[in-house]
Amino acid sequence: MTQRTRGSLVRAGFLEAVRSGKCLQDLGDWASDEVVALLAASPDPDQAVLGLVRLKEAISGRESTDLGQVLAQAGPGRRRLIQLLGSSAGLTDHLVRHPAHWRDAAGGHLVQTTAVYQQIRQDVGESVGGEGYDALRVAYRRQLTRIAAHDVTSDPFDALPGVGENLADLAGACLDAALEMAAREVEGSERVRLAVIGMGKCGGRELNYVSDVDVIFAAEPADPSEVGDDERETREIAGKVAIALIRACSEHTAEGTLWEVDTALRPEGKQGPLVRTVAGHTAYYERWAKTWEFQALLKARHVAGDPEVGAAYLDALLPLVWQASTRENFVQDVQSMRARVEQYVPASESERQLKLGPGGLRDVEFSTQLLQLVHGRSDESLRHRSTLTGIASLSSGGYIGRQAGYDLDRCYRILRVLEHRIQLAKMRRTHLMPTDPTQLRPLGRALGLSGESGDAVVTLWKETARDVRRLYERLFFRPLLSAVARLSDDDACLSLDSAQDRFAALGYADPKGAIGHIQALTEGVSRRAAIQRTLLPVMLQWFAQEADPDLGLLAFRRISDRLGGTHWYLKMLRDEGGAAQLLARVLANSRYAGQLIEGAPSSVAVFGSSQARVPLQRRAIAEVMKAAIERQDDPDAAILAIREIRRGELIRVAVADIAAALELSTLELALTDIAAATIQAALDVAVREVVVGAGEPLSTKIAVIGMGRLGGRETGYSSDADVLFVHDPLPGAASEHAQNQATQIVKRLRTCLAQSGPDPSLTIDADLRPEGKSGPTVRTLSSYAAYYQRWSAGWEAQALLRAAPIAGDEDLGRRFVDLIDPLRYPQGGIDDETIRQIRRLKARMEAERIPRGGDPRTHFKLGRGGLSDVEWTVQLAQLEHGHEIAALRHTGTPSLLAVMAEHDLLTQDEADQLGAAWTMATRLRNAGMLWRGRSMESLPSSLADVRGIASLLGWPLSRAYGLQEDYLRRTRLARNVVEHRFYQSDLSEHRDENPTHR
Repeated sequence: MTQRTRGSLVRAGFLEAVRSGKCLQDLGDWASDEVVALLAASPDPDQAVLGLVRLKEAISGRESTDLGQVLAQAGPGRRRLIQLLGSSAGLTDHLVRHPAHWRDAAGGHLVQTTAVYQQIRQDVGESVGGEGYDALRVAYRRQLTRIAAHDVTSDPFDALPGVGENLADLAGACLDAALEMAAREVEGSERVRLAVIGMGKCGGRELNYVSDVDVIFAAEPADPSEVGDDERETREIAGKVAIALIRACSEHTAEGTLWEVDTALRPEGKQGPLVRTVAGHTAYYERWAKTWEFQALLKARHVAGDPEVGAAYLDALLPLVWQASTRENFVQDVQSMRARVEQYVPASESERQLKLGPGGLRDVEFSTQLLQLVHGRSDESLRHRSTLTGIASLSSGGYIGRQAGYDLDRCYRILRVLEHRIQLAKMRRTHLMPTDPTQLRPLGRALGLSGESGDAVVTLWKETARDVRRLYERLFFRPLLSAVARLSDDDACLSLDSAQDRFAALGYADPKGAIGHIQALTEGVSRRAAIQRTLLPVMLQWFAQEADPDLGLLAFRRISDRLGGTHWYLKMLRDEGGAAQLLARVLANSRYAGQLIEGAPSSVAVFGSSQARVPLQRRAIAEVMKAAIERQDDPDAAILAIREIRRGELIRVAVADIAAALELSTLELALTDIAAATIQAALDVAVREVVVGAGEPLSTKIAVIGMGRLGGRETGYSSDADVLFVHDPLPGAASEHAQNQATQIVKRLRTCLAQSGPDPSLTIDADLRPEGKSGPTVRTLSSYAAYYQRWSAGWEAQALLRAAPIAGDEDLGRRFVDLIDPLRYPQGGIDDETIRQIRRLKARMEAERIPRGGDPRTHFKLGRGGLSDVEWTVQLAQLEHGHEIAALRHTGTPSLLAVMAEHDLLTQDEADQLGAAWTMATRLRNAGMLWRGRSMESLPSSLADVRGIASLLGWPLSRAYGLQEDYLRRTRLARNVVEHRFYQSDLSEHRDENPTHR
């Protein structure tokens, strides 16, 4: 061999150039330039050229001449043969033993099932015993050579389904031939009819090159009149035939073996009888079978033997497969089975397992099968044995997203092709990725990957495994699966027959309306309708578990009508954790949240993750609003943008609240931050509008002081924004001009937030200002100082206990606080006369401000033991002791109860009783707003309202009546504390003025 030839071989990809060069010399005139190029392009060029030499040495006569002619001619035949030689040392050995089979390799193509069965029968003939076993093995490998030659010269990913089908058909044909041999060997076999049911990959027609073949045997007497009699004889004879069949396939001979025939999937596994009648199988599955056994039956297919018995077996058992998901804990059992499979993988193999390890074939198969079994009960289009067909049907039916379907299909093909190529190399059963570079290199070349080191194939495998595991964790553990599995047959299939009665039984007040909504959402063949048909059976049940199913379904339809065409909405509900269930809970329990979401349908994105439901802090909200303002030149457009952001934040908080993800203090702080950020942003817009309109700079600083629940950072859903407005003219500014400018700004601020808009209006209430409604809306800081010094009443000092800057100039806000601190925390406390005035004022409020006919026990704010009772008790303590106890100088309520207990102003039990009543009244008030969509100031008498509020507070609907009793008990205990601590020795005095004590 010349130096040029050796160098060209190295460049072409021959690693053992010297040996391969000698082989090419031995090939003589077979080694044309075209043949050498094909050898170099094969996965393993050195193996291919050596195999061709071995084949030439083994072949002779006419066969050798014909093969030489094929190699000399351009065409698919020589490429198939050479590619096979470079792909499989195992099949090369077979060709060397049976060189005539090169024709099957050169003519490699996929054939129909019947042709495979006929060819195997023809090759095996009437032979029995060892001769028959050898003939069967030779016939099998002859067909295997044909399939493999087609596979290695096709796009491996496109060819995969057809290759798997042909391999399964080949296995079935061999089982059929082995059964015929076994029947000739067993005396009395003519008295039974035996069917072989393919299971696993054989049943699914997705077999790989080297695999056990899973089967189940079913038998019946040959005489139909004996069916139903004692089956012992039938099982005994059929069992002998089955054992002979297994031996014919599994025994090692001079021609090796086919594969192990695995019967472990039969009833009772290896401990159970090898053969049962159809009735025996049915009785077992109806009474004893475990969940995994029904999952295994999904792939059951008649592959050999008596077709009538096979059909009877499938007719009896397949209906049970599609009812298996109704079994208790079905989904959890399947999930646990997958976890156990992983545990059985040796730790040393886990990272290399293509089949059983994390991100392996089993992840795809289990995910697909679980989805098929759960949804296939009501949708026959999902009832497929093949994994790839199952994935396609799940995707087209809307049960998984298009992208998820594409990714599952792609990943499964990659893993199966890797498995095929690894097994094909030496015709050995393995599911492990090789680590030897000499094995990785041909594997990568077989898949058309660039590079000679094999790194590319390892990268492909690892990336695929990561993608599979991600999809598996998202699909396999969907909460929706368990919910669908628990549905009745009627509910699962969304049948509208007798639907009116079923909806009425579920608690829908308007069954006809519910049917109309369902029809509107599910009619048609669109993907949107298909996904709705998946979601609605479960969502209807979830709506029915809440306070107002009709409300929930109506809101869901409205939102779906607006968003159903978007790519992410239904996908999120189907795929993302508990999004659909939480949406059902929110819509069926809250008009407030439902109306907000209907106005901004895209906000349903908050249901997609718990992180999206974490309330933003004031600074973050303010930054978003500021950015929105800067994008708008028109003041009205800027205000609209602010209010849209506010609506989004209210939805975020309301959904988190209904999901029980927020403590009360967190909720109140979140609502306070939203209100404060909104006021700040609207103030900025108002300032800009007034300044631009006047064409002159701002002449004064403005601050907004929060009062009441806003200042106390205890804002509820129905709270107005109680505020004081203060301004301070800039040096050199005319006071009258500054006052006019500040008034214009405040007026614009109040007007724009009070108007109807995308969010609930935010009423800015300034009635707590000096002189009340008669006084100016905004004052200078010096005017406040003068008023408080000369005219301030006791109630004003009390109101200022909750004053805190929330917007505007921060320095001015601090100076206002410095101004009022001596007033609200007076040195030495307050005198007895002021205390009596406060008590009288409280008594008059109880008598006069509760609506006529209202029950003083049930009013959340003014009722006995309600919010006002607790807050005034705390505020009186602040006025009396705030100067000396620094911890009392705080604008909240619940936290101050603990301070009072710590300083012996209350006992711990009293503090607990006041805190429990205040908390419950606050939560009921908030829940009332969520439920009705409007303010609710008293404990409702309507059972529907009680159920709605109870549901929001997490009470079982069956115990909703206890909500009223619990509230009255808590407020009664709190009122006793108020009588003792707030009114003290002046009880007789205030009782004379308070008719609620008569």
